Amino acid sequence: MVAGPAVAPAALVAPPPAELVLPGTGGMKYHEKPGDPVRLAAYGLGTRRTYLRSATGNSFTRLTTLSEVSVAPDGRWTAGVPASYRSGQDVLVLTGRATGQTTRVRTVRKPLTASRVSWSRDGRRIALTVERKSGGKWRVLGFTVVDVAAKTARTVRIAGLPADAAFWWSPGGDLVSAHGGGLRFYRHTDGAVLRTFARVGLPTGPESSFSPSGKRLATWCPSRFDEQLCLVDPATGRIARRVDARPEALLGWWDERHVIAVMAHRGAYRLSVLDLRGRVTRVPAALPARAWAAELWLSFTRT
Repeated sequence: MVAGPAVAPAALVAPPPAELVLPGTGGMKYHEKPGDPVRLAAYGLGTRRTYLRSATGNSFTRLTTLSEVSVAPDGRWTAGVPASYRSGQDVLVLTGRATGQTTRVRTVRKPLTASRVSWSRDGRRIALTVERKSGGKWRVLGFTVVDVAAKTARTVRIAGLPADAAFWWSPGGDLVSAHGGGLRFYRHTDGAVLRTFARVGLPTGPESSFSPSGKRLATWCPSRFDEQLCLVDPATGRIARRVDARPEALLGWWDERHVIAVMAHRGAYRLSVLDLRGRVTRVPAALPARAWAAELWLSFTRT
């Protein structure tokens, strides 16, 4: 009797790769593989079009009332910024992924805005950057911290912030922003300055510039270096490594040894996984030039 081919138990068969079609991008497709350390959770074109991935599937839904949306690190919540005020009040819209229940947390009043959602690593708090338009230009005034469980918000104003300031969480629970040619850390409860990393370059953003372990911090290298991407040691505040690569943008970390970069390619762009030697190791998506020109952004969560 001749034995037939071995059949792997269903539980051991890896799911097939997924090709995610992203509506509104001119045919962009994101190629996802089993075991990827990150999951594409949301994307948009500037503040005009915002799309959220379903909690369990591969489809994306346009959220017509929101200008941005971000999924919590544990996937339990989404945080969205409305496209317009309601009764002169800006809010943050918190939605439970399992229940669909929505809570609107008041943040700031018109003409202030609170946007650029940043989740703390434990998913308990959200930081927003507070701005006001003056003389045709946006001016950053401080930050708002939202307590997710309590559904409350606290706004802290800070004098003398630079125009390119935007607040995001450090792994230790402080807030970080650009300051001069480097970075400054603030206490999230009252805005007190905790420490400053001078002359290390500006944060890459808009996703967290810290690696998954928190032991590396990505910045755009200061002009005194030929390289464009620098890696800072958060323990010392010194540049530990320079990467010979020239990405158009960085969208966070893929894993501890790779970043998610947008690279120019043949008149358009590619979403690339870039190692710390500057080499492209994978291309999850081709980015149409028109979509990139329309301020395409992508937001990921860790798997």
